[in-house]
Amino acid sequence: MNSYVEKDLKYIWHPCSQMKDYEELNPIVIEKGEGVWLYDIDGKRYLDCISSWWTNTLGHSNKRINEAIKKQIDNIEHVIFANFSNKPAIELAEKLVDITPDKLKKVFFSDNGSSAVEIALKMSFHYNMQKGNAKKKRFVALSDAYHGETLGALSVCDIDEFNEVYKPLLLDTFRVQGPDCYRCKYGFNRESCNAECFEDMEKCLTQNHIDISAVIVEPMVQGAAGMKIYSPIYLKKLRYFCDIYDIHIIADEIAMGFGRTGKMFACNHADISPDFMCLSKGISAGYMPMSVVMTTDDIYDCFYGDYKERKTFIHSHTYSGNAMGCAIALENLKIFEEDNIIKNNVKKGELIKKLTLEKAESLKHVGEVRSIGMITAIEIVKNRETKESYPLGMRVGYEIYKIALKKGLVLRPIGNVLYFIPPYIINKEEIEFMVNTCFESIAKYFDLNKE
Repeated sequence: MNSYVEKDLKYIWHPCSQMKDYEELNPIVIEKGEGVWLYDIDGKRYLDCISSWWTNTLGHSNKRINEAIKKQIDNIEHVIFANFSNKPAIELAEKLVDITPDKLKKVFFSDNGSSAVEIALKMSFHYNMQKGNAKKKRFVALSDAYHGETLGALSVCDIDEFNEVYKPLLLDTFRVQGPDCYRCKYGFNRESCNAECFEDMEKCLTQNHIDISAVIVEPMVQGAAGMKIYSPIYLKKLRYFCDIYDIHIIADEIAMGFGRTGKMFACNHADISPDFMCLSKGISAGYMPMSVVMTTDDIYDCFYGDYKERKTFIHSHTYSGNAMGCAIALENLKIFEEDNIIKNNVKKGELIKKLTLEKAESLKHVGEVRSIGMITAIEIVKNRETKESYPLGMRVGYEIYKIALKKGLVLRPIGNVLYFIPPYIINKEEIEFMVNTCFESIAKYFDLNKE
């Protein structure tokens, strides 16, 4: 065993992992990255088709971003953000207001996605308290939702693997059955339906609107639920009813923002403007921890006053408005514009979808291929006709992942859903390797485990 691996296992507790698994599959120690590729300390390379947890939008060691970092570090790396500011933060805030939906006019900086969700929840609640809406203390979230792993964020999650043990500590949240287009109980599909599944949300809002401060959603795609993609009509209906009942919409665009869905933001598919938009991951192209919460003038104005009025939003993070992170984000957005990233994403996404559908045809255990923008997901099922799932305890996806690793592909699954969310700079040859290797790994698993 390599000495680095030994030290890793001796000292490090990895996230989102059962460390016992590492006895069988040792941690892969990465020495460098270039483009879509990761290189371990033994010289083996792996195609990072999940963008290292959906964040390295422009690949690894991007030369333009590297240069932006070198330039910024000679000026200021970080400065307190209370009563101080910095040029990159100001320029980034202006740019974000320009490119996000029209009602979003103010930017609150933080340092990770869970914190952004916490901020939005707190702002919504605090706003209502200051408006005299004392009963509006609760939030609404969809089934299978994922919004982060701090306690407030966990309160609006609905994935037992993350929050079951912590339920005694969590907020009392309204749970609404979310869209499940693959197993639609109405018999429709996401391309032609009228979001009939919204009736569950409509019922909840109608019956409980007096108690509801905000609804939090992952627009268009529920990521950790297995890349569940749904109709933009759902979001349009949500905006309509939230306006009627004076309820905020918190759009958690942490995973789907910055081009993942074929538009800059997932909310753009429905042409809606939420009351809060949480952004992270792709904002800094995977280089540094960073997040922001975008909100409206109306919400900002409610906190404007002096200390004796107790209107101030007392919430801070040490690295808020970090100058290095903001400089990276600015260069990231310049690359988006100059290299036509969104337009190219649509073309590359169509190619990934096409190749995946072709390969999936001959495999009886591929239940659905679903795709939007640069996201393509493959749901592995026990029976394609009945859509019967494998029990999660079988860990089919994990076994396929291990096979793919040996072939040089990082294909970390969500349960038994495999997915591609590659860096936007991936080329045709790399796309073909990614898709072919994935399906070779699927085929090998079922060849080894004949039913």
